[in-house]
Amino acid sequence: MKTIEIIVDRDGRTTVETKGFTGSECRQASRFIEESLGVITSDRTTVEAFQVENKSNKIDLHG
Repeated sequence: MKTIEIIVDRDGRTTVETKGFTGSECRQASRFIEESLGVITSDRTTVEAFQVENKSNKIDLHG
């Protein structure tokens, strides 16, 4: 499942985490939130960002 999690700590610092997205899809999904929040002070890429989405077409040859 694809989700965007926004965490605000006690000091008001905000963290945006995308989960379930692959490749550049995660940056595209969270861009509008990041732009709304203001200046990005750090950026950390997760393993999911380097994964390629597996799109497969299933064909039933027995039916």
